[in-house]
Amino acid sequence: MISWRLEQYQELGSTSDEIIRRANAGEPAGLAVLALRQTAGRGSRGRAWSASAGNLNLSVLLRPTRLAAEAGLFSLVSGIAVVEALEGLGGQGLCLKWPNDVLCDGAKLAGILIDASPDGDLLGWLGIGIGINLQSAPEIHGRRTIALAAQGLEISPQVAARAILARLERWVEASAHAIRAAWLEKGHPPGTSMEIAYAGQRRCGRFVGLSETGELLLQCEDRIEVINTGEVLLANA
Repeated sequence: MISWRLEQYQELGSTSDEIIRRANAGEPAGLAVLALRQTAGRGSRGRAWSASAGNLNLSVLLRPTRLAAEAGLFSLVSGIAVVEALEGLGGQGLCLKWPNDVLCDGAKLAGILIDASPDGDLLGWLGIGIGINLQSAPEIHGRRTIALAAQGLEISPQVAARAILARLERWVEASAHAIRAAWLEKGHPPGTSMEIAYAGQRRCGRFVGLSETGELLLQCEDRIEVINTGEVLLANA
């Protein structure tokens, strides 16, 4: 059982930066930081994350008993928890896009950011940042975005945060096999055509699964490449 300690702030620069500060100061696992307004949010690959009023800005601190090499599994865990929580609140048309996006009807609904610090071969601490478009969707160049309000759902950040924490608790100590299986039920199916963009390069192929530590397996002609970072480009997202 995780004893969640949910702290709410009217405004923060970044909930993830607050988690990092508290983790380095020795804060125990279970801290969850919710900001109703975020002025300097961070997204993946150094991007800014826009957070309008009424949307979710949540970060949590964990100290899991896992190898540092398994940190990537927590992008999968977080996505599963978000989809399960939002479906429980009435969300429809939700799916996962590797490694850290939640889509709704093919458009970006949520993003996940993982910060981690190793302690030898193990994880010292791990932070999960979750941003969800509950009320409004920011414009992202080249991407379709959506908010849950477009489905007629009025979900407060506090209600969404509590639902996500409840689902996270179930998955934090789950086996890698169970995590991969659950993600594949919610994610793009094997055989999906995709491009992976990273460092100015692109890899084209078909999705064939996930590695034991959550990496994407991409079938490129007669070989399978293991992808541990990059942006997945799908035709409809």
